[in-house]
Amino acid sequence: MAVPLSFEFFPPKTPEGADKLRAVRQRLYAARPQFCSVTYGAGGSTQEGTFATVAEILAEGVPAAAHFSCIGATRARVRAQLAELQAMGVRRLVALRGDLPSGYGLGGEFTYASDLVAFIRAEFDRAFHIEVAAYPEMHPQARSPQADLQAFATKVRAGADSAITQYFFNSDAYFRFVDEAEALGVDIPIVPGIMPITNASQLMRFSDACGAEIPRWIRLRLQSFGDDVASIRAFGLDVVTDLCDQLRTAGAPGLHFYTMNQADAVLTILQRLDLMPLS
Repeated sequence: MAVPLSFEFFPPKTPEGADKLRAVRQRLYAARPQFCSVTYGAGGSTQEGTFATVAEILAEGVPAAAHFSCIGATRARVRAQLAELQAMGVRRLVALRGDLPSGYGLGGEFTYASDLVAFIRAEFDRAFHIEVAAYPEMHPQARSPQADLQAFATKVRAGADSAITQYFFNSDAYFRFVDEAEALGVDIPIVPGIMPITNASQLMRFSDACGAEIPRWIRLRLQSFGDDVASIRAFGLDVVTDLCDQLRTAGAPGLHFYTMNQADAVLTILQRLDLMPLS
């Protein structure tokens, strides 16, 4: 069963990283992604790298989505940056509140991602397809699951076209979130975000920071492998392939892979799922 695919990258920091990412993208393009997205650092700290990577993807003939955060920004600055992206040929945005760099006060003219979504719609009408973030296991700064769900619904009502979730390893959390969002009148596609497991310590660090839950049985198994990289990767491939299969079978509207600028694990998962087209 085919399912739309998309891939997320982060802007490389070195010329060597840029060359490596170009090679990674070419390998992943074989899966014919619907689009590729590029992340945006705290306070827009990677804006130049984000825009440059987006421009490269577009030049390679693949639709590109720019992550775009608003915290600490003025309306004039956001308007100018969005006009720049539109002129580049970007037609898809991932609209986020974002994080301020450490040491900065709040400031800015936007408080929530819903403010940004409403601003984009008011200023640019339907020029952009707007993605927003969703958190099946609750945003780490939310007061409660109910408050987080209401905040998500507010973003959708402000004009979002679709959503991409934070990664998770418990499919029940995703299905429950989708059901509860639909009960609030949310009718946009909510695409699950998928994180391949290739590095146990990195995964645990990321998950602790972003509030993604690693089920106890997965955490204990990863810890039991110690520094056995091959066993960690083999186990990770099994876990994430099974998760993707559950999501696809239940009718998830797509799969969005957090690639970490790597291709091997993603391609192996897609091959196991028979989602790689015949060459």
